[in-house]
Amino acid sequence: MEGHGILKAFPKVKRVRSTEQKDAPALKKTPSEPVTGAVFQGTEIYIVPAGIGKSRCEIFHRQVTQNGGQVVSTFSPSCTHVVVDDSVDCKRALRLLKVERLPSAVHLVKCTWLSACISEKSLLDPEDYSLLPPESPTAALAEESNETAVSQVPDVAAAQDPLKILENLTETVPEVEEEHHEEDGVSQNDLEALISGVHPSESNPTPSLAENHILSGKWVCSQPSTTKGENHNKHITDKLEPLAKAYTHTGDKWRALGYSKAINALKSYHKPITSYEEACKIPGIGKRMADKIMEIMESGHLRKLDHIGEEVPVLEMFTNIWGAGARTAQMWYQQGFRTLEDIRTKAVLNPTLRIGLKHYDDLLERMSRSEANAIEKTVQEAVHRVDTQLLVMACGSYRRGKSTCGDVDVLITHPDGESHKGVFSKVLHLLHQSGFLTDDLVSHEENGEQKKYMGICRLPGPSQRHRRLDIIVVPYAEFACALLYFTGSAHFNRSMRALAKTKHMSLSEHSLNCAVVRQHGVKLVAGTPLHTPTEKDVFKHLGIPYREPHERDW
Repeated sequence: MEGHGILKAFPKVKRVRSTEQKDAPALKKTPSEPVTGAVFQGTEIYIVPAGIGKSRCEIFHRQVTQNGGQVVSTFSPSCTHVVVDDSVDCKRALRLLKVERLPSAVHLVKCTWLSACISEKSLLDPEDYSLLPPESPTAALAEESNETAVSQVPDVAAAQDPLKILENLTETVPEVEEEHHEEDGVSQNDLEALISGVHPSESNPTPSLAENHILSGKWVCSQPSTTKGENHNKHITDKLEPLAKAYTHTGDKWRALGYSKAINALKSYHKPITSYEEACKIPGIGKRMADKIMEIMESGHLRKLDHIGEEVPVLEMFTNIWGAGARTAQMWYQQGFRTLEDIRTKAVLNPTLRIGLKHYDDLLERMSRSEANAIEKTVQEAVHRVDTQLLVMACGSYRRGKSTCGDVDVLITHPDGESHKGVFSKVLHLLHQSGFLTDDLVSHEENGEQKKYMGICRLPGPSQRHRRLDIIVVPYAEFACALLYFTGSAHFNRSMRALAKTKHMSLSEHSLNCAVVRQHGVKLVAGTPLHTPTEKDVFKHLGIPYREPHERDW
């Protein structure tokens, strides 16, 4: 049985080479490479050979494969990244791919991204290497809260997706695409959403770098999350949140991000919204989002909610399997699967998905702080059996003081800067030996000097549930930045990375670098790491007040 399908909605990709491609060297098939790293784990990369050359293509192919990624010979919507030569612009890239636009989940990046990932042994944020700037007329799906573009194209993807059918009945999708992921990948248009209480003028919808310096006191990361207070617009956010979730599960991350930004803005607003004009003045809310807000205020309902397809709750159930993303869930839906039993009995599952499915109910249920604390202590005891001087700290929502936690992230380091080396395998061995670690998801993932383990643990006792656990060993020089990164929240972290970018800095889980040189969003010079022995030093270098972990829960 075949589903209605989100994947079918994408334009069909022809396998015939375009005129520009016909003289390009074909990618030579190489023998299967041994996997020695995990930099590209989970990626599916198509390298457009035009301009890159045969030899470089073969080298890239080997490097990606050796680092756990997959290189495909033809482009399809299942690709995570499309890599083109630095000399190829966006329009030519689309001609080479024989498509009018790309699915929102596909990153179109310059080959310098691939080189940088290989060099730094880390999957870098594609934003700084993207060929899809905010002004791009090729972006398929846009954030509804940033509506500044005027050119419009038909939404080909609407043919099968009920949500997109409704979009086309009520509004035409603007041609603006933004993205922010890891490191400092925040587009300039996204800056206004990370500043609280400041509305840029209509003629200049994006604050300039100078304005951002002046307004630094208003950045989200400069304010305690405890100031959020009561949600005065809950009757509105309660209607918008199901749509944000629906777009997330259907893989429409740009609209999902747009709704999420609007929801956060509404939750942080100091009073109930009373008019369309007032809604439009709130950063993160555009004219069409304001229309939806008015519809909710006037009727108590949002018509879009009536058109959420039957596939959305099924996709949500599938993506709740640990290791299954939107693309995998969509594939299963296309194959006719509708229940977890279908997945158990009919789907082809890799070891990670089998583990996620086996512990589906346990991993979906949040744990209490006391259970998270017991997990931290269990890891700490094993670590101190290896070396009593090692530092052990649980991060994430636990460190931010939340009453419940989805998982536990534990950082390990040593003050002498050297003795953290070699402890990773010893600690894991002890935890496996005791039966505390029950299933391994990703092990020995090297990211620079950091080593990360992702797995499933279970405290002793008949009533205990299986829980997600990450163990990260870091060098002491990176401890403060890693602590900041793994503590979160995600919105707080994005705000700090955006602020760093305006100051010609770059913030990651490894370091805070100064004197970073970028041109058109591409990082040309990585800069110099600043001395950050504590989290307070990171805040000080960025020129904002230090915020305790419980004040970062944005």
